[in-house]
Amino acid sequence: MKKSVFESGIVLALVLLLASCSGKRSVFRPTSSGRPYEMMVIVDNALWEKPAGRALFEVLDTDVPGLPQPERSFRISQIAPEGFDRIIKICRNIITVDIDPARYTQTKLRFSRDMYAEPQIIMTIQSPSEDDFWQYVSSHAQVILDFFNKVEINRQITALKGKHSKVVSEKVGEIFGSDLWVPESLDGIKTGVDFLWASDKRAVSNQNVVVYSYPYTDNDTFTKEYFIHKRDSVMRENIPGASEGMYMTTADSRFVDVRDFSLRGEYVFEARGLWEVKGDMMGGPFVSQARVDGANGRVVVVEGFVFSPDKAKRNLVRQMEASLYTLRLPAEQNLEEIIVTPSDVEEN
Repeated sequence: MKKSVFESGIVLALVLLLASCSGKRSVFRPTSSGRPYEMMVIVDNALWEKPAGRALFEVLDTDVPGLPQPERSFRISQIAPEGFDRIIKICRNIITVDIDPARYTQTKLRFSRDMYAEPQIIMTIQSPSEDDFWQYVSSHAQVILDFFNKVEINRQITALKGKHSKVVSEKVGEIFGSDLWVPESLDGIKTGVDFLWASDKRAVSNQNVVVYSYPYTDNDTFTKEYFIHKRDSVMRENIPGASEGMYMTTADSRFVDVRDFSLRGEYVFEARGLWEVKGDMMGGPFVSQARVDGANGRVVVVEGFVFSPDKAKRNLVRQMEASLYTLRLPAEQNLEEIIVTPSDVEEN
C-alpha cells in the first residue's frame, strides 16, 4: 500500500528535525553573512552616542597588538533594534545591548550560538543602567575582545580541520612527531635540524609558519629575554636574506608582548612582535607559541609571520594564529577535538 503525500511529508519533516538536532548544520538556518572580525551592534541610536555606547565602541575599536600599523580589532556596524530584520539577523557576530532596570540588578555577558544562521554568535550585554553598563564594559574590555577573537579562531580551526596542507602535517610528523594544520597554500617547505618553514611563495601577501624545538631546561626558559635570544638564533641559522650578512631577526625586543595561558590543560608561552631582515627592508608581524613536550624533554615553538607590505595584516596574522592552536604534541595525537574555549561569558 502506497503512503499518502501527507504521510510522506510527515516522515520527511521528522527526518529533517532529527538532522537539525544532531549537531550538524541545520537545513533551516542560512549561512551567516559577513567576513571574519566584522561586528554588528544592536543598540538604540541615541544610546550609541552616549558614554555607555562610546565605551562599547572604544572596546571594539581597539588596535590589534603586534602590528606595524594601527588596525582595528573589528569592523563595526551599528543599527537600532527596530532595524534588526531578517537580513541583519544572519550576521556572523552580533552584540545586543539590553539596559532594563526592571529586569536586571547587575551587568552580565551572555551569548547564544547559531540562533538565526550558522556559524553565528550573539552576545547580549544585560545591565540595569547606562552607568553600570559603561563601568562594566570599560573594565571587561579584554574579556569581550578575547571572547570574539576565540570565536573567530575556532571558526578558522574548523575550516583547517576540513582542509589543510597534508604535506606540512606529514613533515611536522616526521621531524617533531607532532601534527599541525596550516592552509593548503603554504606549500613551499624548507627543513633543517629540528626546524621546518612553510610559506606561500606565490602570494603577494606572504604567510608563513615556522616550527622548531630545543631542549627544555627549567622555567627560566619561558622569559621574554630567553625566548627572543632563542628565536633570533634559530631564525639567523635557518632564514637568511637575499645576500650574505642578511638574516631574519626580532625587530625591537622592547615592543615584543608576551603572556602565558593554558591550552587544553597545558602551559603555553605566547609572544607577539615585529620581525625584520637585517640589512634589508623586509619586515612584518609575528606571533609565536612555545609549549613543553614533557615526554621528549624539549620546547616546541610554532610561529606564524606575515610579509604584506603596504597592506592590511590583521586577518592574515590571525589566520596564522589559528594554525598555532592546532599543534598537537606527541602525547596529544589522539586528541579528537581542537577548540579554544571562550571563558567568563555565560551561554544561554
